[in-house]
Amino acid sequence: MDIKDLRIFKTVAELGSVSQAAVQLNYVQSNVTARIKQLEAELHTELFFRHKRGMILNSEGKRLLEYAEEILKRCDEIKREFLNQHAPLGILHLGIVETMISLPGILSSFIDKHPNVNMDLQVGVSENLCQEVVDFKLDGAFVTGPVKHPLIDSCEVFREELIIATKNPSFAIEDAAKIPLLLFNKGCRYRERLEGWLKEEGVVPQKIMQFGTFDTIIGSVAAGIGMTIVPKSSVSSLLREGKLKGYPVPEPFNEVTTVFIHRKDTYITNTLQLFIRELHAWNRS
Repeated sequence: MDIKDLRIFKTVAELGSVSQAAVQLNYVQSNVTARIKQLEAELHTELFFRHKRGMILNSEGKRLLEYAEEILKRCDEIKREFLNQHAPLGILHLGIVETMISLPGILSSFIDKHPNVNMDLQVGVSENLCQEVVDFKLDGAFVTGPVKHPLIDSCEVFREELIIATKNPSFAIEDAAKIPLLLFNKGCRYRERLEGWLKEEGVVPQKIMQFGTFDTIIGSVAAGIGMTIVPKSSVSSLLREGKLKGYPVPEPFNEVTTVFIHRKDTYITNTLQLFIRELHAWNRS
């Protein structure tokens, strides 16, 4: 049984005639007759009362018609949703790094233009999000670049300055040997920048405390528990209010690039294409 069989059956049922159904469907009459007989053989039951003037559904035929109408309705809905290039529908499964404060502006612009698209957002560290994209678990992700992977395409979204955030009134890199470092789990690119800087300076941290959320890290830093490395934009309000102190990070460890990634060897849906196009437009504005 396939969709064409159900469509032929429904047309014959509505018109009560094989010949009229053949004309409407642009099929040869013998083909319509054969498909109806094949459907009856597959279901092990006759579906019509046959008489000289045409065909009338029997009780089994009426029961099948209810299923056929529902199935064909769903098939038509699928076609409309996937073939409508101007009004994308469905869900975009996206990953984000938690410190990306510009995300609401990017998403709101897209959602305003395409209100029928839903967003499913997963927060994580860059390394894990990259793997989720490779494993087809995410349609795309905003991560800290650069990303060099044979299966991933990326486009730059923006660049940000990294700073050391602490409660202390002063800071020197040697402080990292005494003051606890409050960091995301392994796989965080900000953490990699700090670890690279410490290694270059020959500083060995005394204590590293790992956290899963940005709010917990910043709240702990503001409480004087330790220090961290973050994009300056993510704590700008706390810096203005004097709740945190920010200190510069030297080159080449002081800049991070946020990129949007997706698999390059898979089909890019119309919805994802439009989202990427929106990113390029947002980046140029």
